[in-house]
Amino acid sequence: MSKHKKLKLHGFNNLTKSLSFNIYDICYAEAPAERRRYLDYIDEEYNAERLTNILTDVAHIIGANILNVARQDYQPQGASVTMLIAEEPTAQADGMERAKPGPLPETVLAHLDKSHITVHTYPESHPHNGICTFRVDIDVSTCGVISPLKALNYLIHSFDSDVVVLDYRVRGFTRNVRGRKHFIDHRIESIQDFLSRDTRHAYQMVDVNVYQENMFHTKMLRKDFDLQQYLFGRSAEELAGRDRRRVERHLKREMQELFYGRNMSG
Repeated sequence: MSKHKKLKLHGFNNLTKSLSFNIYDICYAEAPAERRRYLDYIDEEYNAERLTNILTDVAHIIGANILNVARQDYQPQGASVTMLIAEEPTAQADGMERAKPGPLPETVLAHLDKSHITVHTYPESHPHNGICTFRVDIDVSTCGVISPLKALNYLIHSFDSDVVVLDYRVRGFTRNVRGRKHFIDHRIESIQDFLSRDTRHAYQMVDVNVYQENMFHTKMLRKDFDLQQYLFGRSAEELAGRDRRRVERHLKREMQELFYGRNMSG
């Protein structure tokens, strides 16, 4: 993107920029024991400590510093983590200890002055067709010159993202020194403009944008399909031809329904 002259503002830039993700990781685990092991694997792979580390990286990528961390684990499962964040470094942030792990599903919440970062995880499995879907909801909302779009590629690559649904919205207004309102302070035609080249090549993408309202929506579906990458606890070679086609059909249907946002017949 070409550089453009910075706005001279009157006071603080209070535009709110919000980036929301729904990320889905799909897996096939037919037997109940396999599904239980899959959920245990997700518990370990995406525990509260791992998610806290990811949010810490996001804060650094967008130019923020963490002030404090508060966390709570729940019974029988679940956890919450709250991060207080500022735009300038402090001695307190430098000495902060990372949070300890906890079971899934997790909720991670970070505050950036008048902004926040949240992560919620939702692992689930289908008892009839063996499909397991791990969903991660992420919201990065910033106020001022800090842009959540800087963390876009990092967050997509932090998870096994088969389907990604993205929403970006700029709200409010800021004034320049002459008193003129500005309802957006950067150029954007599509969220795709901020994706890395390898990400754009890896996914089929569809946009639904409302430019007049500064609302941008992108849906992403991974192009390549390797059955072995979607099997948990077994090898693709173990499946007979008919079973292999059945499993592939279930997996692809799940991803297409998530991508298009509706149930499909057949």
